[in-house]
Amino acid sequence: MTRTDPSREDTRARIHPAWGVAAVAFVALLAAAGFRAAPGALMVPLNEEFGWSTSVMSLAVSVNLLLYGLTAPFAAALMDRFGIRQVVATALTLVALGAGGSVVMTASWQLLIFWGVLIGLGTGSMALVFAATIANRWFVRRRGLVMGILTAGSATGQLIFLPPVAALADGTGWRAASLVIAAAALLAVPLVWFVLRDHPRDRGVLPYGADAATYSAPPAVAGGAVKRALEGLAYAAKRRSFWALAIAFAICGATTNGLIGIHFIPSAHDHGMATTTAAGLLAVVGVFDIVGTIASGWLTDKFDPRKLLVFYYVFRGVGLLLLPWLLAETIHPSIVLFVVIYGLDWVATVPPTAALCRELFGERGTIVFGWVFAAHQIGAAIAALGAGVIRDTFGEYTYAWWGGAALCVIAAVLSIAVKRAKTPTAV
Repeated sequence: MTRTDPSREDTRARIHPAWGVAAVAFVALLAAAGFRAAPGALMVPLNEEFGWSTSVMSLAVSVNLLLYGLTAPFAAALMDRFGIRQVVATALTLVALGAGGSVVMTASWQLLIFWGVLIGLGTGSMALVFAATIANRWFVRRRGLVMGILTAGSATGQLIFLPPVAALADGTGWRAASLVIAAAALLAVPLVWFVLRDHPRDRGVLPYGADAATYSAPPAVAGGAVKRALEGLAYAAKRRSFWALAIAFAICGATTNGLIGIHFIPSAHDHGMATTTAAGLLAVVGVFDIVGTIASGWLTDKFDPRKLLVFYYVFRGVGLLLLPWLLAETIHPSIVLFVVIYGLDWVATVPPTAALCRELFGERGTIVFGWVFAAHQIGAAIAALGAGVIRDTFGEYTYAWWGGAALCVIAAVLSIAVKRAKTPTAV
């Protein structure tokens, strides 16, 4: 028979629906990333208004990062069980409630509820497992590239939100900045609801790049979300490669979200730099993160992901080692060079890590990546709190930056130690 598959005709006739789904997923990740840009810019005005210490505010951020990570594997299973758009729409609503509700807080424990619990659960219900779910379900070809683009959504959110959030916090007040973050999350909900779908078959097509002669749709998901998430962890925990990936990714979280993401602005402020200037530098990190992450996705489709990870971690460690000598009252070429290099490296680790999870754990790969990402956020939470304590104890962040540099060396060694599957399942 020479009958042509209708989904392939549809692909030739117009842009494949997978790209539209990926575009909306990018917007949703961008909207959820609004809060990722906020703590560093809001810690100084909160301290000035309420007198809360860096350690107290760092604890709230640590709770956020911890829930952000621990929610991820269960969110992956919930997306399998109840659908992508239901989970993502609910997650964005939680982010809006946390950011909007924070404007009425008067005590530090309320910061734990709004910043920590609500926003932590909301952002964790999307996180990078959302990106991995879209890439794995809707794409056969270009998975690495798509994963890189979606991962860059968080960086783009940082780029878009950080300067206005910092400017509002410095001028109008931190409450106005929080309301902007809440509004962005709510505006993305209708787009998610009307465009996102769970599988290509819901649009009458095959995944992008799938061969109609050989492709078979994945079986329907059975069982509860919690059970599936825990079964995925039990399966992965028996393999050394999982622990190597998880510990290395925990160090990735510690040296990005935990250290630079939360404490770069306060540290620069300690050196006499204006908060808005430091926020602008961190936004530039977001610009180059987009370039670096997309390029990393392209490289992941072509080269050994382990070698890419080794290069990324060593590169990052050198930057952290030098940072104490680079911060100053004004912007100078060396700090700009640091920002560019760190931006290129920020989450370039995500596409190769996700690819290794898919290769090593097959159909469980997305849930396993959720647990690896949980380790990422545990590392970020520990570093966020630890750096705050170091700042309060020693009056500066130097030991925090040097500790992060040492951890990057460990991450590089663990990455190259991962044993690849004899028959890779990644495409």
